Amino acid sequence: MTGNPNGTPHESDHPIGRRTVLIASGATAATLAVGATAAVTAPSAAEQQPDTAPVAAAAVCTLTKEMTEGPYYLDGQYVRADITEGKAGIPLKLTLTVVDDDTCVPLSNALVEIWHADALGEYSGFVGSNGHSEPDSGTFLRGGVLTNSSGVASITTIYPGWYRGRCIHIHIKVHTNVTLTSDGSFTGGQELHTGQLFFSETITTAVAAVSPYSTNTVTRTTLAQDSIYDDGGAASGLVTLTALGSSTSSGYAGTLTLGVES
Repeated sequence: MTGNPNGTPHESDHPIGRRTVLIASGATAATLAVGATAAVTAPSAAEQQPDTAPVAAAAVCTLTKEMTEGPYYLDGQYVRADITEGKAGIPLKLTLTVVDDDTCVPLSNALVEIWHADALGEYSGFVGSNGHSEPDSGTFLRGGVLTNSSGVASITTIYPGWYRGRCIHIHIKVHTNVTLTSDGSFTGGQELHTGQLFFSETITTAVAAVSPYSTNTVTRTTLAQDSIYDDGGAASGLVTLTALGSSTSSGYAGTLTLGVES
């Protein structure tokens, strides 16, 4: 693995070669989340044959862009809906909907796994890589849940911090056919998607001013400066954020629909 001059591995050292396209967001994503047919434009009167009703087009979904796994992945993390482990930070409640990119049908019983840095930019299992000293459980801010019958995975975490050379982001994998283990983890299965979730620069700026994020000693890289995010919006995993209260500290709800090849 190639490292940068400061000794921290670059995530761009492991690019993903799979084809990349757009994923619907907003109102369209809400429609896809329940497996409904995507909206289509009916032919004009001039295009229709006499006495022939318009024929609805098939639903069309597309792949969410794949991105590098990065150097901080650890196998066999816990299957759990809350991954915070008491970590200080602004609450983030994620609702991620997984759909088949060809049929728009929600994928149930798929494991959606995430991992990310804490407020100081440190990953569990690698604490110290961003220059801060703190206890390391090897599991904080890591884990995943199985999607329900609507393809929805709900995970409680904190707003991620940043580390040297990368904008704020969350890593994500989608697996199917995993085996749950007696210790609360999982093994096996098929990996359908590897990507990253990104966050509004306006909200991130507000978060960065709040403790403990404000004590992060590393210069923050913005979305525009990041080497991986390509300004593709939802196509590149940009999460839709909604405030949970009147202040930044109250936290955010984050939603995104992921189109995967199943």
